[in-house]
Amino acid sequence: PHAGPVESKNEAAMSELVPEPRQKPVVPMKPTGINASLLGYIGIDTIIEQMRKKTMKTGFDFNIMVVGQSGLGKSTLVNTLFKSQVSRKSSGWNREEKIPKTVEIKAIGHVIEEGGVKMKLTVIDTPGFGDQINNENCWEPIEKYINEQYEKFLKEEVNIARKKRIPDTRVHCCLYFISPTGHSLRPLDLEFMKHLSKVVNIIPVIAKADTMTLEEKTEFKQRVRKELEVNGIEFYPQKEFDEDLEDKTENDKIRQESMPFAIVGSDKEYQVNGKRVLGRKTPWGIIEVENLNHCEFALLRDFVIRTHLQDLKEVTHNIHYETYRAKRLNGNGGLPPMTIETEENHESNL
Repeated sequence: PHAGPVESKNEAAMSELVPEPRQKPVVPMKPTGINASLLGYIGIDTIIEQMRKKTMKTGFDFNIMVVGQSGLGKSTLVNTLFKSQVSRKSSGWNREEKIPKTVEIKAIGHVIEEGGVKMKLTVIDTPGFGDQINNENCWEPIEKYINEQYEKFLKEEVNIARKKRIPDTRVHCCLYFISPTGHSLRPLDLEFMKHLSKVVNIIPVIAKADTMTLEEKTEFKQRVRKELEVNGIEFYPQKEFDEDLEDKTENDKIRQESMPFAIVGSDKEYQVNGKRVLGRKTPWGIIEVENLNHCEFALLRDFVIRTHLQDLKEVTHNIHYETYRAKRLNGNGGLPPMTIETEENHESNL
C-alpha cells in the first residue's frame, strides 16, 4: 500500500533531474575547446572553395525588369548597367542607331562573362507605362507576367520527375523609373508600386536626373521617400527582411539616404582628360555617368550587382515566390497547379 507515494516521490525526483542531461551537450559547442583539441589540419576551410567551383560550373541567373513612362531611358539604362547592348538583340542594330521604342513586354536573354564568372542575364523590357489616355489597371499585364513566371517555376517544382535545376525566369528585380518632375509622384506611380511591391522587389529610380539642380534633386528624393512611406509602399530592401543588425544598419543607410537613386544613363562614349567615359554631351560639358559627383548611377550599380544581387534572388525565392506558392496551393487544396489560362479564369472569379 505504501508503494504509491514512494513511486511518486521517485518520479518527482526524476523529473527534477531530467533537464540536467539535456543541458550538457551545450558545453562542447564552445569553439575554443574544439580548436584546442585539433591535432592537425582537417580541411573544413575548403568547403567555400568547393561551393565556389560548383556554382562557377552552373553559372548564375539574374532577371531584371524595367518599368516606367516612355522616353525615360529604361533600355539605355540597362545597357549602361551591364556595359553592353543587352536591352535589344545586338545583331539587329548598331551602337549609333537610336534604340527602338518598346511596344510589348519582351524578355531578352544574354550570357555575360566577367573574370570567368558566367551570368545568364534576362532583361525584361516593358512598354511605356501610363502612356495611354485611359490608364486604368495598366499595371495588370506586368503583374500577370511576374505571376506567370512564378507559375512556371511552381509547375516544374511539383512535377513528379522534376529537373535537377529548374530554369529560373522569375523577376528578381524591378527598376521603377520615376519622371524627374521635381513635384510629387503621379497617382499612377503610387498605384503601380502599391500593387507590385507585394509580388516583386521594386527599386525606385529617378530617371534623367541631369534635368534637375542639386537642390531640386535632394528635395525631390526626400519628397518621394515621404510619399512612399505615407502610402505604405515597401521598396527593396524591405525593413522586415533584414536578417541581422549589420544588414539593418547597412540597409537603413540605403533606405534613408540613397533611395530613390537619381541617375543618368548613357551608352555613348566620350574622351574626357584622355580617358574614355560613358556620358551625355551637353553645351556646357559632358555628364559622366559613372562619376558620383555627376549622378548616382555608380551607387545603383554597386547596390544591384556588387552588394545585393544574391539577396535580391533570395528575397524573390524565399518571400515573393513562397507567398505565391502558398496562395496557389491553398486555393487549390494542395493539388498540382492549374494551367496559366485556368489560373486567370480562377482569379477573375474571385
